[in-house]
Amino acid sequence: MSRESAAEALRRRIAACTLCAAHLPLGPRPVARFSSTSRLLIVGQAPGTKVHASGVPWDDDSGERLRGWLGIDRATMYDAARVAIVPMGFCYPGKASGGDAPPRRECAPQWHDAVLDVLPEDRLTLLVGTYAQAHYLPHLRRLTMTERVRRFGADLPFIALPHPAWRSRIWMGRHPWFEADILPRLRSLVAARLEPVGDT
Repeated sequence: MSRESAAEALRRRIAACTLCAAHLPLGPRPVARFSSTSRLLIVGQAPGTKVHASGVPWDDDSGERLRGWLGIDRATMYDAARVAIVPMGFCYPGKASGGDAPPRRECAPQWHDAVLDVLPEDRLTLLVGTYAQAHYLPHLRRLTMTERVRRFGADLPFIALPHPAWRSRIWMGRHPWFEADILPRLRSLVAARLEPVGDT
């Protein structure tokens, strides 16, 4: 089986997943996009209600802000041949005090390794928010999110980013180095991963 055939089979299995159905207030609707050629991987938190309704990842104000940080448009973000979008929890987890509940803990152990196996090895992985960072950078758990973001380039191929919710505007105001120093370097790395891979 080719790598892309394996990716297609995996996408079908994920779409049919009901692992957490009993715990999901709106029922299962896994939201993830990837292909065997996706060299940019965005690992976020979990879909909100708008994304659950549309089935389109980052289909909200946070997505607009994230695209601005990365210097890409909607067409690029949703081109699975170039960009994989794989949250820590594939389905909307429901509400908790202060906002949405955390991603279901069953999801990432069930699916993430299988997805990573079909992605290119030279991918760049953006860890958006604390849940993704805790999972993929466990040795940095003692650091604050701000400290992890300031390590830009030290943990490649992983890059820690704050979640681009509306509160990130307040955080950016307190940390102007993110926009002045981190974002230009981030956009350069992202652009490099989005370039077509030449024949070898």
